[in-house]
Amino acid sequence: MSLFIVGLDNTIVNVALPSIRTDLHASVPELQWTVDAYTLVLASLLMLSGSTADRLGRVRVFQVGLAIFTVGSLACSLAPSVGWLIVARMLQAVGGSMLNPVAMSIIRNTFEDPRERARAIGIWGGVVGISLALGPVAGGALVALSWRAIFLVNIPVGLAAIVLTHRYVPESRAPRPRRVDPVGQALVVVMLATLTYAIIEGPGLGWTSARTIGLFAVALAALLGLLRYEPRRDEPLIELRFFRSAPFSGATAIAVCAFASLGGFLFLNTLYLQEVRGYSPLHAGLLVLPMALMALILGPLSGRVVGAVGARIPLLVGGAGMALGSVMLTGLSATTSVVWLLAAYIVFGIGFGVVNPPITNTAVSGMPPEQAGVASAVASTSRQIGQTLGVAVVGAVSAAGAGIAAGTGDGFAQASHPAWWIITGCGVAVFALGLVTTTGWARMTATRTAEQLGESRATVAA
Repeated sequence: MSLFIVGLDNTIVNVALPSIRTDLHASVPELQWTVDAYTLVLASLLMLSGSTADRLGRVRVFQVGLAIFTVGSLACSLAPSVGWLIVARMLQAVGGSMLNPVAMSIIRNTFEDPRERARAIGIWGGVVGISLALGPVAGGALVALSWRAIFLVNIPVGLAAIVLTHRYVPESRAPRPRRVDPVGQALVVVMLATLTYAIIEGPGLGWTSARTIGLFAVALAALLGLLRYEPRRDEPLIELRFFRSAPFSGATAIAVCAFASLGGFLFLNTLYLQEVRGYSPLHAGLLVLPMALMALILGPLSGRVVGAVGARIPLLVGGAGMALGSVMLTGLSATTSVVWLLAAYIVFGIGFGVVNPPITNTAVSGMPPEQAGVASAVASTSRQIGQTLGVAVVGAVSAAGAGIAAGTGDGFAQASHPAWWIITGCGVAVFALGLVTTTGWARMTATRTAEQLGESRATVAA
């Protein structure tokens, strides 16, 4: 239920963007912040929430997260202006950060039998496809009533999940929880916030303005500070030695590229279908549905392929599908054939559907069992960072084009062409990384990294 409302929230909000723009008189950068304020806060707090749950109790933190997410959803539905909506989205994200990683920990600790655990994780993974498929259609139907209804739908689900968790889920804690890393956490937040702000506001402020350059400089300084500070801690927020493993580093980069593609794809198509083509939110949602259905159908199949023959084939097919589906839209116009649009959506959906399952598998490949949870959390964070940057970059590139100020007519379609090439490049990067990270050399680096981490852990314990 938690994964469903969080996943649904992402796709539903994209469908509602044009209605929010009209009702609250929002600019394109403000629409970007409506999406990115959520994913930015979520990405910043995922690992902190996971370690806090290990320390204080997973069920307790999970229920607090559900409560905050539900209150945030109510605040979104009541927002009188786009500024208040963005603040409420940030509150939603604080709660959301306590849900998915904590829920995965609960599943791992509740189902001790490997077969039962595998079935539970399979159901868990299937909900991603369900929420992605239902989001555009449900969003379109709800927006016909009011864009505020897309947030109200979270409230009964959140309340029911709180009650069911109290009734059925046993409490659990980690026997040796990781210590809090406030400095590392602060550096991550500063880095992501300043980078995203600079990209979104850059077209309006000017890329060479003192404020834009200053924001990029702060982001770089935070990154360098993180790289210098984290290796000195016994229990850092981010274990930088993980990145010595080529599969882990590759999975992190693949997650960023794949979800940047998805974030950019949904953002551009929502505005194009409703503001350029003039379709209703429901009609636009139905047009995007084939993409979501491909992800729903092929996600579980990709997981089986990964289990049988490894991650190489899904990663290559995924990268090729996302690149091809995106390149088909690089010539988008106000009169592009609907058949061509549907074909591009299906191809992109095939690519994204098969690339998502092997990301976590590749990230944890060769890692010591006690480190797998942290590695998985980094992969999850990378997904959110990718989606945040995807919306920020393609929105900024499109905003710099002719006609975007009005947001209507063929101007937006023409202005989006460079953005579609960027999304295509992300697909090509996934394909290339899939080739490199599934070689014998890559597996050797993973084995060596696991051995070094195991030796380090034994030394600390002694």
